[in-house]
Amino acid sequence: MSIEIKVPPLPESVTDATLVAWHKSVGQGVARDENLVDLETDKVVLEVPAPAAGTISKIVVEDGATVVAGDLLAILEEGEVAAAAKPSSEEKQDKQEKKAAPAPKVAKGPVKTSPAVRRLLDEHDLDATMVSGSGKDGRITKADVMAFLKSDSSSEVTPGDPTPTAGVEEVTSGLAREEKRVPMTRLRARIAERLVEAQQTAAMLTTFNEVDLTEVMALRKRYRDDFEKKHGVRLGFMSFFAKASVEALKKFPAVNASVEGNEIIYHNYYDIGIAVSSDRGLMVPVIRDVDQMSFADFESALSDMAKKAQDGTISMDDLTGGTFTITNGGIFGSMMSTPILNQPQSAILGMHSIQQRPMVMDGDIVARPMMYLAVTYDHRIIDGKEAVQFLVSIKEQLEDPSRLLLQI
Repeated sequence: MSIEIKVPPLPESVTDATLVAWHKSVGQGVARDENLVDLETDKVVLEVPAPAAGTISKIVVEDGATVVAGDLLAILEEGEVAAAAKPSSEEKQDKQEKKAAPAPKVAKGPVKTSPAVRRLLDEHDLDATMVSGSGKDGRITKADVMAFLKSDSSSEVTPGDPTPTAGVEEVTSGLAREEKRVPMTRLRARIAERLVEAQQTAAMLTTFNEVDLTEVMALRKRYRDDFEKKHGVRLGFMSFFAKASVEALKKFPAVNASVEGNEIIYHNYYDIGIAVSSDRGLMVPVIRDVDQMSFADFESALSDMAKKAQDGTISMDDLTGGTFTITNGGIFGSMMSTPILNQPQSAILGMHSIQQRPMVMDGDIVARPMMYLAVTYDHRIIDGKEAVQFLVSIKEQLEDPSRLLLQI
């Protein structure tokens, strides 16, 4: 029986998608639920699984095409995978020739890869079974592919080849001023669009402060091992900042609000977006109802979201609906920055590097672990006084973490 493979329903507000790459070709057998093709939208990569076991008999849409929900992608002939087309005489001859030489060792069974890794493999015309995966459960990472390419290219020139250096120098000199022009990915184009939109729509202003993290660091050091042993997740800094932000948002509701036309929408819930860097670019997965979470609940949810972003399995629902955002440029070494609003939200908190700096404490100069904080806010609905007091509230709770427990 012939089965039509169609574009699945797209997430809300997404009108079309780009067909990134087919993982099967005409005549290849597929197993039920095996991924056939990747579709990239403005936010996420969607995988289209096979509805049944069978053989691809026709591919209608090629790589790079733009599709909408319901478009026909391919035709699948249902049946056992083993019933795929019989090899031709040329293929038989190729197999006999390959038997004469020892075949390279390849991984058995399906190889786990993320959409970003699959695109990298396709770009270099590599089979996933050629690369050894160092990730969990044998998953192949981008680093594994790059290491394979590096080792493969280095093996092309063997010791004793005549004047290999001269040829390399000639090629290098010819490529020194070459340019490479590539189209933006849909995600990068959407990020650019939203950043420009934010700058043109909101009246953005940024206020700064600094926080002494001595008490937070001491608390983490004291309970880090016990926390991880009991809850199975690490105690990070982000949970302190998220919980401190929620308490500050309760005091200043306008910072947790958004603008829609001439109306201000005040949210009585606290869905915090956490900026995460992935192979595909910056993503902001949303952790919902943070006010109702324990530190362990938050850290676990954040870990799950970060993993989904890296694996390319994050959904549109995971990326929409936040009321406030936190971004941490400190993990990349940023000392200070002015983050841009994640519209339609009215504020975003920027964290930065922790550095030992001399501070005057009770008349003495002492070294303290200090971090600069920044809050960019929409001046249309948040006054400067509110923004400054909001940031001061976060500072006070982080410098005395017992406030978080007492919610004061």
